[in-house]
Amino acid sequence: MILMTGFAPFDGAGINPSCEAVKQLAEISVPDEIQIMELPVVFKKAADLLLQTVRDVRPSAVICTGLAGGRKDITPELIAVNFRNARIPDNEGNRPQWEKIVPGGPDGIFSRLPVREMVQRMQEEGIRASLSQSAGAYVCNEVMYRLLYEYDGPAGFIHVPSCTELGGEMEIAEMARALSVCIRSVTA
Repeated sequence: MILMTGFAPFDGAGINPSCEAVKQLAEISVPDEIQIMELPVVFKKAADLLLQTVRDVRPSAVICTGLAGGRKDITPELIAVNFRNARIPDNEGNRPQWEKIVPGGPDGIFSRLPVREMVQRMQEEGIRASLSQSAGAYVCNEVMYRLLYEYDGPAGFIHVPSCTELGGEMEIAEMARALSVCIRSVTA
């Protein structure tokens, strides 16, 4: 079973395409059972909830997703960095600045997903996709970093662009199709 996560809406938006795309996976044939989880856009709380679920359900892999509004592609993340620096407050008003996520932890941890293969397969399917070098410094990065720090199975993070409903260029259904391709890359 693969645990798939998306985030709740944040920064005044009514939806978060990451979670909407993950929810649509139930309508698409995927090669493994998936469990879907919505994470709050809150520092520490999101990662704590994710890790508790990982301990409870013991997935074979974990794929987290989040919104990267300025991007046009689906972007699997190469690395998470041990760093929090919020440009905007999270949904509970937290805005950490220049903080370590895990004091004494490594500066960065690489994804344990086949990110290059994911990008190649999505491009072969006609989906706009590219590799991202870093998950940033917001809640998405913290979730990826703590997941990789505390869970030793296949795991990583994929950012989706803004959806057409929020003025972006990609349909949520296309994002779900991209995520199904990524799942197939992990289970192959």
